[in-house]
Amino acid sequence: MINLDGQNGSAAETAFASMLALGADHGLTVAIKDCLDVAGHTTRCGSAAYADAAPALSNSAVVDRLLDAGCRIVGKTRLHEIAYGMTGVNAFEGTPVNPRWPDRIPGGSSSGSAVAVAAGSVDFAIGTDTGGSVRQPAICCGVIGFKPTFGRVDRRGAMPAASSLDCIGPLARSMDMIERAMEIIAPDYRVEMLTSTPRMALLVTDETDDPEMLEAHEALSLAGMVARRVHLADLDAAFRAGMAIIARETLDANRSRLEAGAPFGMDIRLRLEGARAISDAVLAAAEDIRVAFTQSVDDCLSEFDVIVTPALPQAPPLLSEAADPAKVLPLTRYLRPFNLSGHPAIVLPVVTSTGLPSGIQLIARKGADARLCAVARWLCDHHPMFSDLRGES
Repeated sequence: MINLDGQNGSAAETAFASMLALGADHGLTVAIKDCLDVAGHTTRCGSAAYADAAPALSNSAVVDRLLDAGCRIVGKTRLHEIAYGMTGVNAFEGTPVNPRWPDRIPGGSSSGSAVAVAAGSVDFAIGTDTGGSVRQPAICCGVIGFKPTFGRVDRRGAMPAASSLDCIGPLARSMDMIERAMEIIAPDYRVEMLTSTPRMALLVTDETDDPEMLEAHEALSLAGMVARRVHLADLDAAFRAGMAIIARETLDANRSRLEAGAPFGMDIRLRLEGARAISDAVLAAAEDIRVAFTQSVDDCLSEFDVIVTPALPQAPPLLSEAADPAKVLPLTRYLRPFNLSGHPAIVLPVVTSTGLPSGIQLIARKGADARLCAVARWLCDHHPMFSDLRGES
């Protein structure tokens, strides 16, 4: 029996907001983030503000895809409240325990999905990624996280219902399972095989980054796998633009409940109230940055198969540091900009020389999701740092 109080029991037990038994008895086991509708169940979004909402009348599109493919959905996973935060700390439902680094944050907002995969509770899990919310918890917990091209996976039945940033994507322990998951949730996805060595560009990093977090990034250069180092001049502006857009869109999605006095956690309430200050002019400027940054990424990818970045610029903070903005806000420096641009991105985890969670991110052309996975698989085959990620042991 899984203990659902969120404070005791194993890390695997703390991943789940509720248990389900949907689908085939012997299919691939899957956990889904509790911002995705399941017919007959309340979509709580990790928040007291949604705990008394009416049960969903129908499944989200991704849940139907999973069930049609013969998967067994075993539970809905906890998340950072209303999928609006990067630590995974949740005072209402309880914070999932990072299985490998229990003193550190599990990451967010798809915290429970990452924990369920890292703990071995499921074959793969489904999360959502609006500003790194699949990729960041994946690295925090030491698993693979994939954000498909924006719009590649049907978002019907996801919360928020409208978003220009959010993508549904899988988390798994191996590239084999990531690709199997994508074949299920994206009906036009077909696995690709590389016929030549991929051309990889290494993003020039920021001098404030923690050198230990750059070990895997630099290892590719030392191994002669990188064609060239590149700059993306608008990266920091894209980060800020993504922050502005997510704030405004999250406020719009939750405005009626906020104004009705729904019991959001204090940190979320303050962030929603703060989002009122984002004017139409600020939003328009952010959209201009979206256009410019997207073009700069497209231009770079016209010469390369992938751009390689660090996954995180600094180590995931300790749970005791989770309330410190200086420890949390920079975590998505290299992740959030590619929600703004809509390019597919995948993170491969590694452990640093002192045992901390870290990794790299690969970005590919829009629509080249299968090619991106093929490059990630090629890295697993050709660099010992990633060899454990090729297939299930």
